[in-house]
Amino acid sequence: MTPFPDLLPVDASRYDALALGEVMLRLDPLEGRIRTARSFSVHEGGGEYNVIRGLRGCFRLRTAVAGALVDNEVGRLIESLILSSGVDASLLKWTDPEAPGESLRNGLNFTERGFGLRGSIGVSDRGYTAASRIRPGDFDWEAIFSQSPVRWFHTGGVFAALGDVTGDVAIEAMLAAKRHGAIVSYDLNYRPSLWKNTGGLEKAQELNRRIAAYADVMFGVLEGGVKKLPSLDDQGISEVRTGIEATAAAFPNLKVIATPLRVVKSASRNDWGGICWAKGEIHEAPRRSEMEILDRVGGGDSFASGLIYGFLCGLGALESTNLAAAHGALAMTTPGDNSMASLSEVLKLAGGGGSAVER
Repeated sequence: MTPFPDLLPVDASRYDALALGEVMLRLDPLEGRIRTARSFSVHEGGGEYNVIRGLRGCFRLRTAVAGALVDNEVGRLIESLILSSGVDASLLKWTDPEAPGESLRNGLNFTERGFGLRGSIGVSDRGYTAASRIRPGDFDWEAIFSQSPVRWFHTGGVFAALGDVTGDVAIEAMLAAKRHGAIVSYDLNYRPSLWKNTGGLEKAQELNRRIAAYADVMFGVLEGGVKKLPSLDDQGISEVRTGIEATAAAFPNLKVIATPLRVVKSASRNDWGGICWAKGEIHEAPRRSEMEILDRVGGGDSFASGLIYGFLCGLGALESTNLAAAHGALAMTTPGDNSMASLSEVLKLAGGGGSAVER
């Protein structure tokens, strides 16, 4: 049974899902290294954006992104990539590059995929970005959610960490979304590089605890839990369950807590799975050992979009968790932050299908 029986109906909404976050330009040296690259493949990406990008590209839902870009050639390139994905970009705020005061920029993310013993590397260049300077009141959330009803609103810890008050912007949007009947999800998504000069893990946890009080769904385990498991064996899963139950007890507003499970054997081989708590019960997707990885970035975001899709379709927690784990697994078989999987591939893998050639 779905944990969300009162979802806004499709015919009463404009968007199935709306995300608040920063969209960056990802520069990928393909099989090479950043330090030796002479050319880069270009993608768009960002923790919160990747979720609704997957909901559009794979699951064919109606999605939009709210954020901010500088109105220059890089910003317009990012917009073009968003539009080509089918995600609605009309809620983006544009900053004048010639405006007096602080000189803002668009975020860049240089990403190496990694291979074998050489781990993936991400070098983000996102200081003084337009999204980091979004402030409470910059968006008329009441108008957005009343004039363009949304079934699901998503944001996360990456956006909340960008600026001094972006966490307050997230809360402002979450409260408005809930007032207008949207389910609200929040992904903890801790990034050490965003917090190293502003208090580290302790400050991140403090902000996340404040924001968690306004969410219906949390991706990640806030209280307790284990960050790195030696294996996805029964003992390791038991520790994750304990962390989830502690989070649920600390935040009775949460209806769902879900997280992908990953053990890095090498950059090219991971153990992978997923777990979801809903209505006091824990559901686990099948564990995949020694799963081959092409590009691990965005696997967790694709897990989130798979779970959200399941719930938006009225599925129960177990079916939704299976979709989440399958979508995350498939997303890591292709380059870039975003899923290139099809719905039929996700359904096949979630249902126990293999990887034989289809002709």
